[in-house]
Amino acid sequence: MLHPQRSLSELPKMSAASQVERAVLEEEFNWLLKEEVHAVLKQLQEILKEASRRFSMSTPGLESQLKQENFILGSSTMDQVKGVLTLQGEALTQADINLKVAKSGQVLHFQFREDKQWKLQQIQDARNHVNQALLLLNSRDETYQFKTGAEVNKLMDAVMLQLTRARNRLTTPASLTLPELATSGLMKMFTPPMPGDVMVNFYINLSKLCLTVYQLHVLPPNTTKVRTNNTLMDPPTSHLPAVLMVSLLSS
Repeated sequence: MLHPQRSLSELPKMSAASQVERAVLEEEFNWLLKEEVHAVLKQLQEILKEASRRFSMSTPGLESQLKQENFILGSSTMDQVKGVLTLQGEALTQADINLKVAKSGQVLHFQFREDKQWKLQQIQDARNHVNQALLLLNSRDETYQFKTGAEVNKLMDAVMLQLTRARNRLTTPASLTLPELATSGLMKMFTPPMPGDVMVNFYINLSKLCLTVYQLHVLPPNTTKVRTNNTLMDPPTSHLPAVLMVSLLSS
């Protein structure tokens, strides 16, 4: 059975206890904002600095200081594509490729011209997003006093947005249409020049550096052509993917 008078008499004590508890919680929360938030942000900064360092960027006159890594190309479909690629920072500096033509069985050999390098835009973009996340963290140094939890959440949402964009640039292949490949300049990087019916593309997919080779053929008369980006073009007779396993974030 309830005792209304007793309950009413206890209200001042309960109210006082609640006020004390609230004061303690507010004091703890303010301590977290002042001390712990900056400690966690400092740890995150160190992690992102290390990630940014892995995305090495060449500096004019200091290219030789970047570590060169050579990777043997392994084809996922028999032995139609073989070769070695040299990655230095975000640039492919050398490519030595043997391509076995499907129709004739002839082996074609191509190399990058000595004066050419191919910049991997995906790596550049991922590095830029990581650096943007670092700039956001640097804008709130240890002298800055956060006033609310919502302010911390807003900062972290902005940082995570940049990191998500960086991840997406590496997990989503840079797909180019054949007309885009034909005009990208990549086809002019090889010696001897590649035949007009062969196109290649380099891109990142997850932790892999990939080379895809397209071999084109002339369509028979009265055959419907493929329209890509409002450009009529012949579809490839074969699509020969050669996947290179390489951890981009290894030291």
